[in-house]
Amino acid sequence: MNPYVAEIIGTGLLLLLGSGVVANVVLPQTKGHNSGWLVITTAWALAVFTGVVVAGPYSGAHLNPAVTVGLALAGKFDWAMAPGYIGAQVLGAGLGAFFSWLMHVDHFKVTKDPGEIAAPFGTSPAIRNLKNNFISEVIGTFVLIFVILYITGAKIEDADQTPIGLGSVGALPVAFLVWVIGMSLGGTTGYAINPARDLGPRIVHQLLPIHGKGSSDWSYAWVPILGPIAGAALAAGLYFLVGS
Repeated sequence: MNPYVAEIIGTGLLLLLGSGVVANVVLPQTKGHNSGWLVITTAWALAVFTGVVVAGPYSGAHLNPAVTVGLALAGKFDWAMAPGYIGAQVLGAGLGAFFSWLMHVDHFKVTKDPGEIAAPFGTSPAIRNLKNNFISEVIGTFVLIFVILYITGAKIEDADQTPIGLGSVGALPVAFLVWVIGMSLGGTTGYAINPARDLGPRIVHQLLPIHGKGSSDWSYAWVPILGPIAGAALAAGLYFLVGS
């Protein structure tokens, strides 16, 4: 499988399942309505596991522009491939969110609260304070990338070789990492820790003809984009400072 296609499919699965669990918990009249934060964080971790299992052997399963940038800054990924990876991730995330909406379309129709309609598509803060929200995304993503830099090598040695990366050490360590970040650091902003996870679905929310959906909140959208990139850069910097 082409690595860019793998990133589209892997990130698509990640968002289909991740957006799906938010819809299941938040939207009215679902079987999982009001089942809580633990269900959401657990399902997101398993969604990461699913995407990594599928994409890992072919692309390294970054599934996240912050991972791509962090690995490239640490010298573990070719910068020339980064734009294609990031574009594939945003596209895959948007597709996953679209199919999640399609599956839950009847529940979106009976949802009156614009915030609940928006929740499966993008993150939003529990308390809106853009400076602190940004810091939350920086810290959460710093933990994600710093640990990934120690548990995997995502360097493509040769174009004719199968890329290795997160999948090379198995998907479970990364899933557990996302799980603990969600449970401990995710309650302030909904822990995007992934610009594609937020940007692709937010674009889909903007485009879909959902009655009563309200704003896509683009004034907040820079936080889950720039915060994770800053966190990835700090993680790569500390990795260089303390050594591998």
